[in-house]
Amino acid sequence: MSKLVVMGVAGCGKSVLAQRLAQALDCPMLEGDDFHPPASKEKMRAGIALDDTDRGPWLDRLGQMLADSEGSIVLSCSALKRRYRDQLRAAVPDLRFVYVEIDVQTAARRVGARSGHMFPISLVTSQFATLESPVGEAGVCAVSALQTTEAQADTVAAWLASAGVQVSS
Repeated sequence: MSKLVVMGVAGCGKSVLAQRLAQALDCPMLEGDDFHPPASKEKMRAGIALDDTDRGPWLDRLGQMLADSEGSIVLSCSALKRRYRDQLRAAVPDLRFVYVEIDVQTAARRVGARSGHMFPISLVTSQFATLESPVGEAGVCAVSALQTTEAQADTVAAWLASAGVQVSS
């Protein structure tokens, strides 16, 4: 069993990788953005960055959903700050994180190419300003956003296998 958060700034590809990993683990995938309260979604659509007060209840809800899951589960969630990751870890102590690393220019280009997404390109810089890299924290695997999804998934599968987690190809 594995409970996994695929994290990173907007545009890094965390949702696509999370879907691929959920398939490989034969488990559900939760899209963290789907669980933002309406007021937070409106703030983002208006180009206003969320703050800790906005994110706290959202992270509590996501942590509870992870904790309540009886088997493996994959969540895509920005988890930008150490304290946000620690809040999720408080709900699920053995929680693992996959950090999708990306540069600001590539993230902005990707977000700018999206249509119909609630997150505007103007907020990409604020995400990088908030980001506290999880590299070096226990239970974290970093992958490059510039790799293919398959290469990322292979790296994560090898990492999970080294921890005794069964992953299909």
